This record gives sequence, structure tokens and C-alpha cells, in this order.
Amino acid sequence: MPVEYLPYTPNIINGQAILNNFTRTRKYLHYKGDTDLEPRLERGLPLYECELTEKIGSQPNDNMLIRGECLTACAYLKKQGIKVDLVYIDPPFASGADYAKKIFLRRNPQKAAELDQAAQELSDDEFRAFEEKMYGDIWDKERYLNWMYENLCAIKEVMSDTASIYVHLDWHIGHYVKILMDEIFGEDNFLNDVIWYYRRWNIAGKQYARNHDLLFVYVKDKSQYTYNQLYIPKSEKSSAQGVSWKSVIGEDGVRRSILTDEPTKGVPMPDVWEISMINPVAKEREVGYATQKPEALLERIINASSNAGMVVADFFGGSGVTAAAAHRLGRKFIHVDIGINSIQTARDRLIANQASFSVYEIKDGVSLYRNPVQTMDKLKSIIPNLVNQDGLDKFWEGVINDPKYGAVPVYVPNLTDSTTKLLDLALLDRIMNEAMPDLPYDTKKVIIYFIDSIPLTELKAYYHEYQVTGYEIEFRDLKPLLRFNTVCEDDCNFKISAENSSWKVVINKFFSDRIYKKLEDFNAKVIADIYSGKKTKQQQISLSENGLECIELISADCTNADGVWQSDYEIKIGTDSKLYINGQKQNCFWDGTLTLNQKPLRLKIRNICGDETEFKVKY
Repeated sequence: MPVEYLPYTPNIINGQAILNNFTRTRKYLHYKGDTDLEPRLERGLPLYECELTEKIGSQPNDNMLIRGECLTACAYLKKQGIKVDLVYIDPPFASGADYAKKIFLRRNPQKAAELDQAAQELSDDEFRAFEEKMYGDIWDKERYLNWMYENLCAIKEVMSDTASIYVHLDWHIGHYVKILMDEIFGEDNFLNDVIWYYRRWNIAGKQYARNHDLLFVYVKDKSQYTYNQLYIPKSEKSSAQGVSWKSVIGEDGVRRSILTDEPTKGVPMPDVWEISMINPVAKEREVGYATQKPEALLERIINASSNAGMVVADFFGGSGVTAAAAHRLGRKFIHVDIGINSIQTARDRLIANQASFSVYEIKDGVSLYRNPVQTMDKLKSIIPNLVNQDGLDKFWEGVINDPKYGAVPVYVPNLTDSTTKLLDLALLDRIMNEAMPDLPYDTKKVIIYFIDSIPLTELKAYYHEYQVTGYEIEFRDLKPLLRFNTVCEDDCNFKISAENSSWKVVINKFFSDRIYKKLEDFNAKVIADIYSGKKTKQQQISLSENGLECIELISADCTNADGVWQSDYEIKIGTDSKLYINGQKQNCFWDGTLTLNQKPLRLKIRNICGDETEFKVKY
């Protein structure tokens, strides 16, 4: 349950643009309160406990990484009185796309002596990649827009009076979101719709190639917003007068604009930006995140709409490009994302940039399941006796056959959709009025699972007062099942010894139940493809006896034996198996050890799927 609900600014929902029924009628946009959304806005922002889990660097408090949803993160920031000066968000595009994280086995460090030769001489079998489904942006338009409306209202609550917001979308949904933003921020506070044009190979077919995204730019108050005029750089030989921006080609081949003292000024920046996609060999490509955007794009936004020392926030932070660019340009940053992969990717990226920051986790239930997409795929095995039922609406996950009640339909919240996580009166009303009336005539009972809920007494009282079906209803908490069915923590055998003034950690063996099960599934699919005659280049993957190729990162805390983690020394093994020490890449492979100048009190090991396990050090 939320600790409390924080009220929105008065009149936040007056004149709201709710796109109701248009997916059914396909005729008009309905500007009225929606039965799902309006009660949530009237209720306020849900505030949950927020736990500080890690501190990085000497001055971390101004910069934040928050694992949680946009809505709950905004509630925390509002409660703390924290305001942001620039917002960039790259939310799901409602495109139907499904994204996966590539999982790379590392080279086994016990073979390090054999691996000093050039990487291209190594066998592909030394390191393998397989996919882990992370998330998808699969929505129906109405629910997506209600979700976006609520998040945009929450973001507005934490924007300073001089703040701007850039919302990054594409052709799938951008035109609808523009209407929502007119309502939330006001048409008079619209600044630009920026076209980000990029060159790419695109087989268009019988249509024009789609080579651009959209950036909708609004300000909190047009009378006092922050804006620095940018210019298209002229030649250095230009005779134009005044301070200007100079065109520079970086190591990654991306053209950027920098501030110079030269007397050239150039042409004011238009609303069409040609910025290349990330070069395949660029350093920032090493992040390896499916939806990452080029740093050059964020640099332009941050330079234009903020000044040094201001706070830049990204509430769908992804790969951490916004935070990294903000740090490099002398701004403070807030990175928010619901995904553990995003938090880990941004954390490692910022450590490499020598940033100081704190890592927080919103305690709203998301930590119960590391990967919501994969958990949804396996719910039928998690919920006892749950089976498919032909003809049952997709609203229901299946049925449980009961000797007394017969086939009992089961509702399960969509773990990838934050609007169904909290079972409140609005969601219960939707279940009662949209789903229950279409159940088979002989239905006697339904089961409703939930992750979080308002008091069950309120739910039961509401159901008995307003239900018209006569079904018996049972509410079940999904959290115990998720806790019980989470993958076992990893196991590690290591030895620590003192050598002169240093401490040496030797990793002897590592076992990850999660990776072992993923490889079992992967290998079973390969075998099935082979026996079915399907052509495949994939081969079965096996692990070594010591399993060290499954380790991605090891962090040592030499300061705290418990509580908030302090990473005093860490190594990371990149996807190319090269070693990083405290974020800095080395031209060598890991040898299976760590050498520290301080006595380690505990270790944290992250496997290649992103699971982290803490190990106490016993002497």
C-alpha cells in the first residue's frame, strides 16, 4: 500500500483531454473525464517508501538513480521538495515492438593465459549471446494515452517554474500525445515540435521511408523559461561577428556544436535536426542497450534548455544517455526507470564517467519480480492449477477447475502495465463492468489476483453493493507466489587472503540457477528446431564446471558491513570479455581475482542476466 497520496496541483484535471471510445467508434475524440483515469488523478500521486541502496563517489546526494515507475518516482521527488529544470523522456512508442537484452557469456578467466592473442583469432564458442526478453511497448491506444496523461501530470508536478519538457515519440502515437500535452501544459506553452532526422537503410515498400522521430517541446511557463539560442555552425572562415557554436567531429564520428570565442555566429538552430544514429563502432555503442539514443541528441537539448548546475531528469531513463550527457555538461541528473537492466546500465555508464550519485529503489512491489515480461510468460506455472480456457476473453488469464464452483475465471494484473498493479475501486469497477458480463452463463465464482490493493474490506463492500452478476468473488495476493517462485540466489565459492598491504580475492566457482535454467530452455529450443528440420545457425551452449563465464560484475564494499552499499572497488567484464576496473577499460582479460588496498567486508556479484547477489565476507 502507498504510504499516502499527494494531491496534484489544484484544477489539474479541469478540461483534460481523455481520448475515450475513439478506438471503438473511430469517429471522434472525447474530451471528458474517463472512468479509469479521473479517480486516480483525484486520488493523487501514490507515495511509497524509497530505499537508498547505494552511494557512488564523494558527493552523490545531488544526483539520483531511482528504480521505480515514473508516477511513484515523481511522488517521491514531490515529497522531498525536489524540482527539475529540464525533462527529457523517451517513453514506449506504442509501436508493438518487443525488446530483448542480449546475454553474453564471458570468456572463462581460467583460460586467460590462452586468450592474450588477438580477439579475432578466438573461436566464437568462447563467448555466446542469447536473448532475454526485457519489455515491450505493446498497448492499445486508449490505455496508453491514459497512462501517458497520468505520467505527464505527475512530471509537471515536479517541474520548476522555468522548466521545459521534451517528449520523444514517433508516428505511432505522437499526434495523439500532442493533444494531451496541449491540455496538460497549455497550448500557449507549446514551444516546438522538433523533427529528429537520421539517415538509415530503410526498405520503404509502397510508402516513404520513415527516417525521423518527433520531439514535442513545452515549457512550464512561457514568460520565464530557460532557453539558450543554438546556431548551425558556419565555416571557421566566416566573417560574422559574435560568440558562436563551432562544429566539431568527435571520436565517434558524430558532429557536435560547442561554444567558442570565435567571432562566428551562424544561423539560428531550426526545428529539424539531422543527427546520426549511433555509429556501430562508437564508444557509446558499448553500452549495448536496445533503445539507446545518441549523446549528440541529448547534448543539444541540454545545452539549449538548461544552464550549468540545473537538474535534468529522465523518467524513462533507458541506457542513461540523458544522465551521462547532463553530467558531462555540468548539470545535475535524475535517472528513473522501472527496469533493473536500465539502472545497472546507467550506473555502470556513470561510474565510467566518474560521476557521483545515489541509487534508490521505490518499494512498490516491482522488486518482487526482476523481469515482469518473463514472469508474465510463466504465470501459468506460478499460479496453482491455472489452465487455459477456450473462448474466454483475453482479460482473464485462464481458469481454475474447482469441484464446487466448476471453471473459475482468474484475473491476473499485467506486470508490465503499471495501471493494473494497484487494485483500487476504479480497476475493480472496470473488471466488474467490462469483463464479468461477458463470462459464460454458468460461471459461479471469479478469482482476482493483485500485487497491491486498497483495503480488501473496501473492495468487498464495493463489489457487494454494485455487482449485478451474483458471482462469488475471491481476492488473492500475488506477492507470496512471486516471492516463492523467484529464482534462487546465486552461489559463489571464493577465498580471501592478505598479501603484504593488500587483499586478494580469488573466485573459485560461481553458480547461477537463473542462467542454468535459461540455457536449458535455450538448448531445448535448439534441439527442437533441429529435429523439426528448421534451419538454424544456433548451437547448444554448455557452461564450464566453475561457471565463471557467467559473471558480469563484482563489487567490493570495504566501508559498510551492511546497509547502504558503498562500492569501494569493482571490476566489470565487458561483452567482449575485456576487463573494466572502477569503470575504466583495461586492455586485458579478467584472471579470476580481485586485488584491493582495503579489507573487503562484503562482495556483490552480478551475473550476465543482471541478477545481483550479496555475499558476506567471513574471516
